[in-house]
Amino acid sequence: MPTIPVFRNSRTEIAGIPVIDLAREFGTPTFVYNAAKIAERIEDLRAFDHTRYAQKACSNLAVLDLVRQHGVLVDAVSAGEIHRALAAGYSPNGSPPPIVYTADIFDRQSLDLVVEKNIHVNCGSPDMLDQYGSVAPGREITLRINPGFGHGHSQKTNTGGDHSKHGIWHEQLNDCLVNADNYGLSITGLHMHIGSGTDLEHLSQVCEAMEKAALVLGRNLRSISAGGGLPVPYREGQQYVDLEAYFKLWDATRVRLQDRFGHAIRLEIEPGRYLVAESGYLIAEIRSVKQQAGNVFYLVDAGFNNLARPILYGAYHPMSIAPSDGETRRPELDVIVGGPLCESGDIFTQEEGGFVAKRRLPAAAVGDLLVIECAGAYGFVMGSNYNSKPLAAEVLIADSQPHLIRRRQTYDDLVAGEIVPQRV
Repeated sequence: MPTIPVFRNSRTEIAGIPVIDLAREFGTPTFVYNAAKIAERIEDLRAFDHTRYAQKACSNLAVLDLVRQHGVLVDAVSAGEIHRALAAGYSPNGSPPPIVYTADIFDRQSLDLVVEKNIHVNCGSPDMLDQYGSVAPGREITLRINPGFGHGHSQKTNTGGDHSKHGIWHEQLNDCLVNADNYGLSITGLHMHIGSGTDLEHLSQVCEAMEKAALVLGRNLRSISAGGGLPVPYREGQQYVDLEAYFKLWDATRVRLQDRFGHAIRLEIEPGRYLVAESGYLIAEIRSVKQQAGNVFYLVDAGFNNLARPILYGAYHPMSIAPSDGETRRPELDVIVGGPLCESGDIFTQEEGGFVAKRRLPAAAVGDLLVIECAGAYGFVMGSNYNSKPLAAEVLIADSQPHLIRRRQTYDDLVAGEIVPQRV
């Protein structure tokens, strides 16, 4: 099991590179990723037959290329993510499929693309079988099953149960088998993912549900996917899941199914957050230190347009101060950290429901840097241009060198696609 990290509220470097140097070279706000940490997390999962990266967590081409070079397959949830995977060097098809399209619908663009490129499809709705089978009869598919229950660190990240839009309802599996036969579609794989922050108690329920669904599907089954949801610690006291026990639960399920069907079954895992969250840091500059009655605010040049998790889920991220003068021995105080947006919810230290919280951080001044940590998953990818703010730069530290992997968006980029109609 990985070593539990120790979070400190002061830092001077990221992966051996001074934070001040990174800010000076690339500006702020900037996302920085540590390639070595991603590689370390990939190695954690080698017991599984295949690791398939849920690229929605962090889909920069350099990150996709990195995981591909480490033998990781990729999951795509849109036509755009398929294009990203192809651009990063993934082959459109093979065994096992290098790219799998996993979704609850086909928009017209994604349907056209998976048919054209023969991308393997993981269907999350019965309608997808009709839409795919009518234009690509005879192909192999996987079904994502909603087992009737879910789990997540937030209601918004719970992906199972009758309040979730995800997956084919478990009681509809037989109907889907009949419908697949009508189009000559061969269902060779099953996938289940009930939400983020998986623990072993919920996992054992998922394994039981997977085995039950597999027995309904029958001996055409060639692969099962454990989905994702592996947790990472964001604060003191949080733990990793016991990966050895996690694998053993899934492997025992796989072995029973192999014995039942008399042939090998591939076991995949589909992490997103687990591979990239801890690799990522969002560097921002403190632009104002404000006293509002009894509250002290650190206002930085990054907002929820850069990192939306706190405003969406009340998500907690560890934070540290990188002092501009290098002096880390400073008194500490309780502060509220907010961004520049014209929005009261633009607060990084908030709890679910929008309740503002305080964080114990070193005393800081304008020009010091704030580092928001564990920001590699669902950070840049959920960014927006709200308040006409340009998207941040992205940097990958590999082999002790920082590499710009996405330039900062310019003001010309902001308006590049907009058209003012000519008046007659």
